[in-house]
Amino acid sequence: MTDTIFTQLAAALDRLPNGFPRTESGVEIKILKKICSPEEAALAGQLRGDLEPVDEIAGRIGLPAEEAANQLFKLVRRGLAWFEKRDGKIRFRLAPFVVGIYEAQLELMDHELAHLVEEYMTSGGAAGMMGAQPALHRVVPAQDTAKPEWILPYDDVRAILLSAKMFSVRDCICRAQQDHLDRKCDFPLNMCLSFSNAERSPRSGEISQVEALALLDRSEEIGLVHTVNNVIEGLGYVCNCCGCCCAILRGITEWGIEDSVAYANYYAVIDPELCNDCGTCIERCQVHAISAGDGFSVVDKGRCIGCGLCVSGCPNDVARLERKPEAEIVHPPADFAAWEHERRINRGMAN
Repeated sequence: MTDTIFTQLAAALDRLPNGFPRTESGVEIKILKKICSPEEAALAGQLRGDLEPVDEIAGRIGLPAEEAANQLFKLVRRGLAWFEKRDGKIRFRLAPFVVGIYEAQLELMDHELAHLVEEYMTSGGAAGMMGAQPALHRVVPAQDTAKPEWILPYDDVRAILLSAKMFSVRDCICRAQQDHLDRKCDFPLNMCLSFSNAERSPRSGEISQVEALALLDRSEEIGLVHTVNNVIEGLGYVCNCCGCCCAILRGITEWGIEDSVAYANYYAVIDPELCNDCGTCIERCQVHAISAGDGFSVVDKGRCIGCGLCVSGCPNDVARLERKPEAEIVHPPADFAAWEHERRINRGMAN
């Protein structure tokens, strides 16, 4: 009976646009058992991908509304559900596995969970979740790496933060996982930036806008790629990613998923006449899109994600970002609802 509960939750998660594909080994069920109790799994498996009022959910699961709300808020605290309060009503929905449930498991991350997740990703989980389009994340270029007139409004990462009001920073779940698998890099953990436009009193642990901008600068200085929600409106975080730990970028570097992240609408160019072959850009490129040529660095335009790290790190100012031709520009979905709609269509799911 217990396995059935977790199997039902796995099926509910895979019905979401983000996906949660089954594997031959069934390791995804072990992950869910590690993350949540049978009682939590049973309730979460009854939730849907659209926001529903408490009374509707309560009627479906056979609980009084007040008790249902209490149980649902416990799921929210565990990262298994999302909620929204609008017009005096609270609505809940099932959170996707990625981006959502997995990122909320920092406290639970240990040797066992790290290895289970690694097995899941390498045995088809990553391909199933990251192979569908639109991509889960998109790349935004480092600050001042392309001409200001070329930067599309939704790609100006500094302007995005300047328009927000509340900020917090947390450990990167991907690096935390890799810490239990003999992590290959020494990039700092505490680099994932969340923000909100909400007007409210500051909460414990939040940081100032000045500190958030400084973290942005620091991430570019040390060579991390900015990725954000793959939408125009409703951005809520900036992940600062490395190609060796970040599952999104590992889609490119390790798992052969070329479109695991939405590339920025720019590409790097390195002037072969001025390049002195110092290799800095090769070291900073997190997706191995730059290689050594005959006395100068060479960019693989098809592999370049447009992050701008080669530009910001070039000691000789010979690298630059060019904007792609208009015919190649790919605009993100307008918001998360539009993203989910496109994703359902592309996954062959009913609207």
